Amino acid sequence: MESNHPLKLNRRQFLLRSAIAAGGVISTNLVFKSRVFAQAPAIITSEKMRPTIPYGVASGDITDNNVIIWSRSDRPAKMIVEYATSDSFRDVQRVFGPNALENSDFTTRLNLRNLPPDQQIFYRVIFQDLDNRNIYSAPVNGTFRTPPIAGRDIFFVWGGDTAGQGWGINPDFGGMKIYETMRQLNPDFFIHSGDNIYADNPIQPQVTLDDGTIWRNITTPEKSKVAETLPEFRGNYKYNLMDNNIKRFNAEVPMLAQWDDHETTNNWYPGEILLNDNRYTVKDVSLLAERARQAFLEYMPIAYTTNNLDKARIYRSFNYGPLLDIFMLDERTYRGPNTFNRQPVLSQETEMLGRTQVQWLKRQLLSSKATWKVIASDMPLGLIIRDGSTDFEAWANGDGPPLGRELELADLLRFIKNENIKNVVWLTADVHYAAAHYYNPSKAQFTDFKPFWEFVAGPLNSGTFGPNQLENTFGPEVKFQSIPPGTQANRPPSEGLQFFGGVKIDGYTKVMTVTLRNLAGETLYSLSLPPET
Repeated sequence: MESNHPLKLNRRQFLLRSAIAAGGVISTNLVFKSRVFAQAPAIITSEKMRPTIPYGVASGDITDNNVIIWSRSDRPAKMIVEYATSDSFRDVQRVFGPNALENSDFTTRLNLRNLPPDQQIFYRVIFQDLDNRNIYSAPVNGTFRTPPIAGRDIFFVWGGDTAGQGWGINPDFGGMKIYETMRQLNPDFFIHSGDNIYADNPIQPQVTLDDGTIWRNITTPEKSKVAETLPEFRGNYKYNLMDNNIKRFNAEVPMLAQWDDHETTNNWYPGEILLNDNRYTVKDVSLLAERARQAFLEYMPIAYTTNNLDKARIYRSFNYGPLLDIFMLDERTYRGPNTFNRQPVLSQETEMLGRTQVQWLKRQLLSSKATWKVIASDMPLGLIIRDGSTDFEAWANGDGPPLGRELELADLLRFIKNENIKNVVWLTADVHYAAAHYYNPSKAQFTDFKPFWEFVAGPLNSGTFGPNQLENTFGPEVKFQSIPPGTQANRPPSEGLQFFGGVKIDGYTKVMTVTLRNLAGETLYSLSLPPET
């Protein structure tokens, strides 16, 4: 990623630049008349000679006056980003980014800095061929709005679990339609709560539904088996980006991305060996996770550079004006093994976030001056999620006082209470249904915490499951769940049981309103939370 040094273009330079982007190699002898310009005879360039942008553009990690712009070329090329505060691209500025090279699968990103607050920014990405600097790709456009200083409502969406359980891109169904539903709500940004891909869930050409009809998937070689090699992990992200709904969404809605298990393999933890899954020839999960992490960082609009790939943290925080701070957790990289999860003392075996991340989160919460603090957790807190018959995958281990991984959570919740940190809300996904949980100390086995809300959303074009059982350790109460008990497992997207969440913060009253919505965008549940002062 290169430093951001924008060049402000005058009208002649802008039109020349646009002509080059649209038409390949051209002469520079241009004559301008009013708002029209004539072009001297051009050198005709074959389309095959031009770089292309097969997977669109995306923005992400938006905070204060910065944003990451992401794209991918089909060949070695230099990334160029042009941006302005109007869709006519008047007063356009140009920034030269890094080269898209084979070692990053021709993906690249640029950090746009020093953007004006509370502005709709229009941008376009162009790739310049490295072998012939006079050959350019056609531009691909995107847009986003920068965070406000004050006085404006904030609205964002969240969810997780994309293309799981064999439910892929079905053109007959309209592709991954839930992304278009979210886009039409015009959110300021999107939190992807994990399971961006299902590297362990191959996509088959067709699935026979219960009524005998056929669900037809687009397929690719990389998505036709479990991912083990780096190209196969990359291929999982490319597969999702073949969907036009996702490409439109990415071009208009900045993403804050975190990961969970299926970016690598189901329920994984560092050091695991796949003894009982014959689909894998690579049994070392840490090796799989290393490849999975590289593909995740390459294909998500996250700030990192190729040179410090190993140092790029997936847990990070974002400020979105005075009303909101977002804290993105990583519950995969630092966890101990999945066990019976009832150890009586904290140890490396019981870690979920790990000591360094816990201390970071405490410092971030303590220093936050925002009205609302949203903790984005890739796994729910009180829902029981098993790994086999005896082990547990998430925090919860059943009724009773805190034990195992719950000890880390109890320490964090106690800290929030003792430091009187206000207006903390947890958002999550993972379980493939939507729910609202109120954690009530008066109903809990562990009581030394402030009451709080956790909202669950998903899936986004995956199989529908649940509902899961809640434990009583931290006193969660079910206030809403989107499917009734006894619902048959792994329902296809065509049944409409796909769910996402929305959060609106009123710029004047500071009230946070959380909604849980279905595939059609209909509100199934809504709750308004006044801020604690």
